[in-house]
Amino acid sequence: MLEGRARIQDTDMPLKMQSQATSCASFALDLFDVTDCKSIAAHIKRDFDKRYGPGWQCVVGSNFGCFFTHKQGTFIYFSLEKLCFLIFKASAFP
Repeated sequence: MLEGRARIQDTDMPLKMQSQATSCASFALDLFDVTDCKSIAAHIKRDFDKRYGPGWQCVVGSNFGCFFTHKQGTFIYFSLEKLCFLIFKASAFP
């Protein structure tokens, strides 16, 4: 696992889920090259889908913008090493 600590910028996730998000990101960075953001994001998304049910989204990179609607209690944005991570569960529209 990476020695660096994640810096959480914003979240509404429970603490246990926040810890899972940062741990999963750290593990993914051990598995994949830091430039392979797509594989890192896919790994995190699959882990969250398996643990917490389908519908999770993950964006990984060093420069991105976004606008989205999420289910309450399922959002986190943090940085680890030189990458930023955005994980959330999409909100269903009626």
